[in-house]
Amino acid sequence: MQEKDFEAFVIQYEKLVFTVCYQLVKDYGEAQNLTQDTFLSAYQHIDDYRGDNYKPWLIRIASNKAKDFLRSAYHRKVDATDDFEALPLRAEGSAEEQSITRDSARIIEEAIRGLEEPYHKVSVLYFLEERSLDEIAGLLGRPPKTVETQLYRARKKLKAILTERGIFV
Repeated sequence: MQEKDFEAFVIQYEKLVFTVCYQLVKDYGEAQNLTQDTFLSAYQHIDDYRGDNYKPWLIRIASNKAKDFLRSAYHRKVDATDDFEALPLRAEGSAEEQSITRDSARIIEEAIRGLEEPYHKVSVLYFLEERSLDEIAGLLGRPPKTVETQLYRARKKLKAILTERGIFV
């Protein structure tokens, strides 16, 4: 397929592909990224496609891209929160328990804000502002894999700090 023909192909199917991606990931920005990934993949493999109707083929590519993203995002989110899952961050129980919870949350936030660079910005954006790794990478102008590595190292540092302060055992 010629580049000019592919442009018409993208224009014809871009709303459909975006809709499929958005319905699965529920994030406008990620749906845009996945739409681009879908068309990139389609462009790379369009000469191998033997059918006449591109619509089901594109839907399958888009849904697979979205499912892959959801699996990887879920995995990263679970990995990032596993170490802190036992920490009581929501106030429940007696006034004393709520005070202890607030103190723990304050200490955790101080530990996050006290990390040195490059871990400080990554940790604040991830743990306190609850941004995704892709958002952080975009904001900081770093590759997503670098952000993931920095977050992993920050998590280890935080665990050590919080263990030392008696918050995390």
